[in-house]
Amino acid sequence: MEFDPKTFNVTERRGFGDLKVGEVFRSPSRTVTEAHFAAFQMLSADNHPIHYDIEYCKARGLRGMLAHGFQVLCFSAAGAGSFPHLIGDSLVGFIEQSSKFLKGVYVGDTLSPALVISALIPQRTTGIVVMAATIHNQAGQLVLTGEHKYLLRK
Repeated sequence: MEFDPKTFNVTERRGFGDLKVGEVFRSPSRTVTEAHFAAFQMLSADNHPIHYDIEYCKARGLRGMLAHGFQVLCFSAAGAGSFPHLIGDSLVGFIEQSSKFLKGVYVGDTLSPALVISALIPQRTTGIVVMAATIHNQAGQLVLTGEHKYLLRK
């Protein structure tokens, strides 16, 4: 059998009409490291000491440097899992996001993200996939809830 790179897919491709409310898309768990903090600080330019000064944090009763909410949010990116491979070229874009930060996240915490399709909104030539986002830590605590919306071609 001859190899054709154009037909090489990580998962079976599915379109908007093939998706179902309730489908779950998990991304691999990841342990938050000091490198994540440094990379996020460089990218965001946020230099509040609660995120980057261990002594400042300890003086305020925290067990370590507190991850920025947006840093935690990044762990919920659909691109870290199978969803973008499943929908392939039908993705037009990531169009909306909301989130609630429920618990602190620290260096050494392991985060387990999941996205669940909560609604499918058909339009004339496109459709919106609404996904409930959650991230749990290693203790099973919910640290983030939110919603993502993706626009797909039909």
